[in-house]
Amino acid sequence: MSEKLTKDELARLVAKDIAPGSFVNLGIGQPTLVSNYLTAEQDVTLHTENGMLGMGPQAQGDEIDEDLINAGKIPVTELPGASYFHHADSFAMMRGGHLDVCVLGAFQVSATGDLANWHTGAPDAIPAVGGAMDLATGAKDVYVMMSLFTKDGKSKLVPECTYPLTGVNCVTRVYTNEAVFLISEDGVRVRETFGTTIEELQSKMDVKLLPAE
Repeated sequence: MSEKLTKDELARLVAKDIAPGSFVNLGIGQPTLVSNYLTAEQDVTLHTENGMLGMGPQAQGDEIDEDLINAGKIPVTELPGASYFHHADSFAMMRGGHLDVCVLGAFQVSATGDLANWHTGAPDAIPAVGGAMDLATGAKDVYVMMSLFTKDGKSKLVPECTYPLTGVNCVTRVYTNEAVFLISEDGVRVRETFGTTIEELQSKMDVKLLPAE
């Protein structure tokens, strides 16, 4: 049984699971790290909602160009053949089902794949769903990257979301620092665990956990 995963180790795992030749959008936060672990052999094309196709890893040092950023305002690199287009065209790609995978962060994911990742309901929070709604409904597969538990020990994988929803029945996989979960028609399956066991997780969660098939 390995230790709980760091954010970079989790990003490496997600990158490894993305099928070769896929068109992928990486959401703000943890998902942006995935770009650093995709290999040239995978031939994955990264899309950003602010209008870029062919994004490379995060820019470092002399690579940084303040005019070349992703949707999270993080400086990025461009790969050979990269292209740029209007924001509206970028959203048309998202809504038109042209993305194979999007990787998003989340506040909560339900046992049936509902996603809540834009608002906690706090009265002083700024409501801004951005492109997450379009990605959640338009991508063929929605992967979530998040810590499994909040700072006060509450599971973010829940029977039903209590925060405002971004999308309904859209999440197919949940990658966390303690386990990878597959959202299927028959329930939530645990593909693998890190630094814990299914039994230990079940004792802390209200969602019924099933072993991998």
